[in-house]
Amino acid sequence: WTLASGARIYLVSTQALPIVDVQIDFDAGSRRDPAAQAGLASVTATMVEKGVRAGKNGEPALDENALGEAWADLGAEFNASAGTDRASYSLRTLSDPALLAKVVALASREIGEPAFPDDVWQRERERINASLKEANTKPATIAGRAFAQSVYGSHPYGQEVTEATLARIDTAAMRQRYQQLIVPCRAKLSIVGAVTRAEAEAMATALLSRLPGPEACTPLPAIAPVTALSAPKDERIPFASAQAHVFIGQPGYPRKDPDHFALTLGNYVLGGGGFVSRLTNEVREKRGLAYSVYSGFSPGLDAGAFRIGFQTRPDQAEEAVKISREVLAKFVAEGPTAVELKAAKDNLIGGFPLLMDSNRKLIGNVANIAWHDLPLDYLDTWTARMNAVTAAEVRAAFARKLQPERMVTVVVGGK
Repeated sequence: WTLASGARIYLVSTQALPIVDVQIDFDAGSRRDPAAQAGLASVTATMVEKGVRAGKNGEPALDENALGEAWADLGAEFNASAGTDRASYSLRTLSDPALLAKVVALASREIGEPAFPDDVWQRERERINASLKEANTKPATIAGRAFAQSVYGSHPYGQEVTEATLARIDTAAMRQRYQQLIVPCRAKLSIVGAVTRAEAEAMATALLSRLPGPEACTPLPAIAPVTALSAPKDERIPFASAQAHVFIGQPGYPRKDPDHFALTLGNYVLGGGGFVSRLTNEVREKRGLAYSVYSGFSPGLDAGAFRIGFQTRPDQAEEAVKISREVLAKFVAEGPTAVELKAAKDNLIGGFPLLMDSNRKLIGNVANIAWHDLPLDYLDTWTARMNAVTAAEVRAAFARKLQPERMVTVVVGGK
C-alpha cells in the first residue's frame, strides 16, 4: 500500500520469530552519479553511518563511536549501502514493542539527519584511495573495468571510481545529493517479521519522518537506456600474472523483462549450473583450460551485463576464448536439450524453498518485488512459471537477447 507521503510499503507479517527486518530503497544508486563524481552514491552511503547531527526534537549529536554504541545497546543492526540502481537502508531488530520504538527512533535519525562530518570524510577518502591503489595492481580489477567500459561506453553503468573522481566529492555534494534523492515519495519499504499492518505503517511513517517533505518530490531526470553493441570489441591488456583474466559479454536485459524465467533456466544450462553446465564441460572437463568458468546475467532497472568469465594460463587464453565463444554461439542457435532443461528445472525449483528459509532471505525477495514492480504473487507463481518454460522459449529468448558475433572480449594477462 501507499502512505500519504507517497512511500510504497510491502509487508509480509510472520510470527515465526520475534524479529523484524526492514529494507528501504531509493532511486539513488551510482547510475545517478555525475560522471565527474563517480563514487558519490557509495561514499554517501558510507558516510551515513559516521554520525548524526543534533536532532530537531532536541536529541544530541552522535559521532560514529556514540552511534555504534547506541546500536549495540539496542542489540539491533542498521546498515546503509548503495549499488548501481539503488541506495538502501536495512534494519534488523527484535519486535518487542518497547524496544522497537527505540530502534525506529534511532534509525529515523540516521536516515534523516546524517552529519556527514568533514574530518571523517577526509579520513575515509584516504582509506578508499589506498584500496583503489591496491585494487589497481590486480588483473581482475583491470579486466572488470575494461569490460564495463567496453560494454556500457558512456552510460552510467560503466562509470569508474578513481582518485580523481573522489577528489571532486565533498560533504556538501553528499548533502545536496541527499536532499535531492532521499525523499519519502520515492521510498520503497519492505518489511518482514512479527508486526501487524498497523504496526508496519507506524514504523514506516516514523522511519521517514525526518526526511524532506513533499516539496522535495520533483521528478527525477530520465537516464538514457543502455545501447546495444553494434560491433564486436576485443581488448588484450598485457599483465605479468600467472593467470589471464577473461570476460566475454554484452548488455543483457532489464529485470522486468518477460524473458527472465527462460533466460534464468537457459543460463543454468549454459554456464550457471557449475559442473553440469556446458561451459564447464567443454572448457574445463574436456580440455582443462580453466579450473572454473561461468556465465550469468545481471539484470537491473536497465540492461545489466551478460558475461562469461574465467581464468586460464596466458598461453591458453586464445584457445579458451575460442571454445567459450563456440559453446555460446551453439547454445544461442540451438537452445537446451530436453534432458538439460529438465535438469535445470529440477535444480532451480528444488532449491527454491532455500531462497526463503529465513527472514533475511525473505526480505531480499520482497525488496526485489518492490524495487522492480513485480506482481505481488511473484513468489506464489514462481514454481509454476518456471515449470511452464519450454526449450523453444529458452532458445527464442537467448536469440532475442544475445548476439555472440557482437560481444566484448577482454583478456588481461600475458604479453
